[in-house]
Amino acid sequence: MCNVYESDARTLDQKSDEELCSMAASGKREAEEILVTRYNRLVRTCARPFFLAGGDSEDLTQEGMVGLIKAVREYNVEKEASFRTFAEICIRSRLYSVLRAAARDKQQPLNQSVSLDTPYFDSNSYTSGTNNLAQRNPEDFLIDREHTAALLSGVRKQLSEFEAKILGYYLDGLSCREIAKAVKKPQKSVDNAVQRIRRKVAQQLLSGDLSKS
Repeated sequence: MCNVYESDARTLDQKSDEELCSMAASGKREAEEILVTRYNRLVRTCARPFFLAGGDSEDLTQEGMVGLIKAVREYNVEKEASFRTFAEICIRSRLYSVLRAAARDKQQPLNQSVSLDTPYFDSNSYTSGTNNLAQRNPEDFLIDREHTAALLSGVRKQLSEFEAKILGYYLDGLSCREIAKAVKKPQKSVDNAVQRIRRKVAQQLLSGDLSKS
């Protein structure tokens, strides 16, 4: 039985996202689990800018996973968008929604976080620019990523060569353990670098100018 299950899992793992979504919609839990595993790194990638700007890493990751599961269960194969695009929209939508709620409640640790994708770091953007997030085009997210890169360029100027390298890996969604292996440094060194980056991002946010050299 175990060999049959492992063989079935390998077969599922070779299927496309869209095929797995159809199988998940028909009640095949293994298909949903494979998609969640496949896009775990995307969740981290979407959540990392919020974390660097003051959010709680574990909370953000959990909320991002909620968005991912929503995407798996609601994806319509007949739509033009790929599953990855739809998943990113759902993940980001969930994160923005949680941040808006936290900002209203003033009780959750997330209420101090600011998205590095938010234009001009305007807290009002949580409600003025994201209510229709699910209807945004893929091009909008490309612009968001380009905007984020431009904003982070100011932060990078404040980083050491090692910190800049860590930031690149971190925003790509790698775990600290994976980064440590990539840069051949102790995980503690990577953890410390991430915390230094967070402090520098916070300083830039408070200064209100991320483009300043």
